[in-house]
Amino acid sequence: MSEKTVGLLSPGAMGSVVGRVLIEHGVTVLTCLEDRGPATRERAREAGIDDVPSYADLVSQADLVLSILVPSETTKASERVAAALQQTRSTICYVDCNAVAPRTARSLADTITAAGSRFVDAGIIGGPPTRPGITRFYASGEDAAEFESLASCGLDIRVMGTKVGQASGFKMCYASQTKGRYAIFIQSLVAAHKMGFLETLVQELQASQSATLADAERNLPGIPSKAGRWIGEMEEIAGTFEDLGLSPLIFGGAADVYRLVDDATIEIEQSIDPDRAAALKRFLELMVAKLP
Repeated sequence: MSEKTVGLLSPGAMGSVVGRVLIEHGVTVLTCLEDRGPATRERAREAGIDDVPSYADLVSQADLVLSILVPSETTKASERVAAALQQTRSTICYVDCNAVAPRTARSLADTITAAGSRFVDAGIIGGPPTRPGITRFYASGEDAAEFESLASCGLDIRVMGTKVGQASGFKMCYASQTKGRYAIFIQSLVAAHKMGFLETLVQELQASQSATLADAERNLPGIPSKAGRWIGEMEEIAGTFEDLGLSPLIFGGAADVYRLVDDATIEIEQSIDPDRAAALKRFLELMVAKLP
C-alpha cells in the first residue's frame, strides 16, 4: 500500500492525526490548503502532510481522497473535487468520512460518480487515532474494499456492506446515543441550576447515578470546543430519523442545546478548571447566563 497516495480534506483535529498515521505507515498524504486558516496549516506541517497548490493537483496525484470535515462543508467539498476531476479527467476513490445522514451521503455519491469517480460512504467512531484501538472507520459502498486496503496502514476499517448510506446511518445511530445523550444531560443540569436545586440534583446523581455524573464531570467541560461541529451533526441525525418516519424533534432540540454551548464557548474555554466538579459548575453557570 506504500505506493498509494492519499488526498486529505482536511487536516483538522481528526484529519491531521489520520494523515500522520498513514504517513507513519509509508503512505504519501497530500492536502490543498488554499482556503484554510493558520491553525490547519500548522497541523498539516506538524503531521508531515504535503500541501499542493490546487484541487486539480490533488486529484491528479491522489489515488484516494478522504473527506474529514464538519457536516456543513461536505457538499461544497464534493463539488470542488468533482469540478477538479472533470477539469483534469482524473479518477479517484472518494471516501466521505463525515457525520452526515444517509440521504446526504447518497447526494455526495451522485456528485462524485457523475464526475466519473468512485465513492465510499464511511463513518468515524471514536476520537483521533492517537493510539491503536480507539478509532474505527465503518465503510459501505461497492468500492469499499479500495478504502479497506488502508487497513494495512494503521487504520481500523470495517466494511458493512455495498450500499451507500449504511455506514453514514450507522454513524448517525451511534452519535444519537453519545452526543445526543450529552445534550439531554446538559439541558437537565442547566434547568436544575436555573431553578436553584443543582446541588440537590448532583447529590442524588452521586447516590443513584454515580457513573453518569462521573461521565458528565469528565466530558461536559470539554464539549465547548466541539459544540460548533456537533450542531450540524445533530441536524443530520434529525434528518436521518425523519426519513425513517421517526421524530426529528429530539435532535433538532439537541442542535439547539449545542448552539447555546457554542455561543458560550469563549467564556467557557477561558474558565477551564483542573477540578472537574468546579469546571462543570462553571460550565453550567455560563450556560445559564446565556439563557433569555
